[in-house]
Amino acid sequence: MKILIAPNAFKGTLGPLEAARAIARALKVLAPGAKLGLLPVSDGGDGLLEAFLFRGHGRCRTLTVPGPVLKPVRANWVLMGTTAVIEMAEASGLKYLSKRELAPLDATTFGVGRLIRAAVRAGARTIIVGSGGSASNDGGAGCAAGFGFRLLDKYGHPVPPGAKGLLKLEKILPPADAASLARVKIIALTDVDNPLTGPRGSARVYGPQKGAGPADVAVMGKALLHYARVVERELGREIKDLKGGAAAGGLGAGLYAFFGAKLTGGADFTLKRLNFEAAVKRCDLVITGEGRFDAQSFRGKAPVALARLARRHNKPVLVICGSTAVNDRRLLRLNGISGVIALDGSLPVPELMAAPARALTKGLLLSRDKVSRFL
Repeated sequence: MKILIAPNAFKGTLGPLEAARAIARALKVLAPGAKLGLLPVSDGGDGLLEAFLFRGHGRCRTLTVPGPVLKPVRANWVLMGTTAVIEMAEASGLKYLSKRELAPLDATTFGVGRLIRAAVRAGARTIIVGSGGSASNDGGAGCAAGFGFRLLDKYGHPVPPGAKGLLKLEKILPPADAASLARVKIIALTDVDNPLTGPRGSARVYGPQKGAGPADVAVMGKALLHYARVVERELGREIKDLKGGAAAGGLGAGLYAFFGAKLTGGADFTLKRLNFEAAVKRCDLVITGEGRFDAQSFRGKAPVALARLARRHNKPVLVICGSTAVNDRRLLRLNGISGVIALDGSLPVPELMAAPARALTKGLLLSRDKVSRFL
């Protein structure tokens, strides 16, 4: 039996490769005769660099950039020929902040702009930017400033970083090397389809995930709406209702506004770019997974996209997750998912969080009967 192990990152706990290895350790016990193939997947969020590097695509580079609250961080990115891959969370991710350090109104994507600038100067002509795991909600304005755009208030002074600073934005001036952007194609990978503003916008839906209370969300919503109006006036690009614009705290909208980026679903893009279809065709069973399996999983996340791909080739798919809120068997079947195993059904959450890789292996071993139905 050939089993393809292709999990997404278990957000905040495991990268996709570490998760794949943990699943493989359990399967070596549960299915000792099976041939295991590991292929970490990403929808543009956590683990995007891992997915490319695991397939031998490009070489990793490191750059020290300002992090989400401007404290320097060492951010990895990948260069393969004239194509660069950037994971925005490497520069501006939640992973750099503890709960008490969260700064939803002040956190910035400035470091992402520095990575894009470095990629352009290194000769990249196509830049793939993964959106996900963001600590900021600045609409990508910080990214633009990091690249070299000048975002000014009515007095000609640079606006403060973060969503709150957008309330003062009145003027946008191009960077000194604006001509370099004409030679560069930027692809923004999104794992959501929410617009920048409104009831489904970045402030209301994703602000609370970054530590924003009700008052903060109100300020964010007002700031992003003002930002969208200034961008339309200054740059001629409408971002208020842009599909996927809310990705990474509005970075999707900012990449489109300032860099002319094409926004595309990160899961489908990655599956195609890394030729997952060939691997699916060769296997008998696909095992994928993520930390939380819920309604959002069906709106652009990698495990469901992979299951839909497998369905086209009549391959069964087993989803492993930390917890699940999906009980609709018809929904699972329509999306090509044969079964779901939630680890919190066999292990307490504190144990899952304390040693996630070991707990993933142990949880599958404890779920022997459920797993065995697919072997």
